[in-house]
Amino acid sequence: MKQAKMGMGTSTFIIRWINFLTMLLAITIIIFGVWMSTHHDNCRRSLTLPVLGLGALIFIISIIGFLGALKNNTILLWIYLIMLCLVLVAILVFTVLAFIITNNGSGHSVAGLRYKEYQLKDYSSWFLNHLNNPGNWKRLKSCLVKSEDCNNLSKKYKTLKQFKSAKLTPIEAGCCRPPFECGYPVVNASYYDLSFHPTSSNKDCKLYKNSRAVKCYNCDSCKAGVAQYMKIEWRVVAIFNLILFVVLSIVYFVGCCARRNAVRSRSKI
Repeated sequence: MKQAKMGMGTSTFIIRWINFLTMLLAITIIIFGVWMSTHHDNCRRSLTLPVLGLGALIFIISIIGFLGALKNNTILLWIYLIMLCLVLVAILVFTVLAFIITNNGSGHSVAGLRYKEYQLKDYSSWFLNHLNNPGNWKRLKSCLVKSEDCNNLSKKYKTLKQFKSAKLTPIEAGCCRPPFECGYPVVNASYYDLSFHPTSSNKDCKLYKNSRAVKCYNCDSCKAGVAQYMKIEWRVVAIFNLILFVVLSIVYFVGCCARRNAVRSRSKI
């Protein structure tokens, strides 16, 4: 009898504290989402609704779980477990899709350069459809221009030797310079001699301009750089989701114990 009561108390105690901590986490996420909504950067504003939605969902589930464990209410615990189960399924589906979508695409090494160049055709159809959509690319291009990453290259690498030995990011390699095959002579990290006739038929060679607002933002190489950046980010999120899935599975198991104990306690009344 004492062991049963101890097991009942332990599971409900753990559920209470876990959900109390997740409530604090949810409030933090919601505050961050509100901050993002007041930011004028379209890149951050586009993430506002998903962040607020995630925070609100975690908060609601945590409240239900906390109250259910606090009052040993089987109905609330059932709702809590059903919602948590749906979240687990959603996380699992998203993680599998993330790994499938990011399975293709990798950089191509270029002789004499420490960084890689990227080609859009190497990536999955999801990336191709997303980045070739005019509306999506217009927004992303606006973010790239505002980020000033390309214009800051000349400040980071003050000499040609430094620039040629630099390890550029996928976006810097694809959006801030013409493809290596174009053969344009480098004047400095942010400027190329475009009077030189390109040695390649790659359309990106003609699209590149030295203008701060143009650069290679309309190039496929830039889209490929963004695709590689998104691929890395998605992989990080997918790995985080796997960890989250394991943690929530443990919480789900403890929640099942709390619900079973609540049913037993009510049947003894």
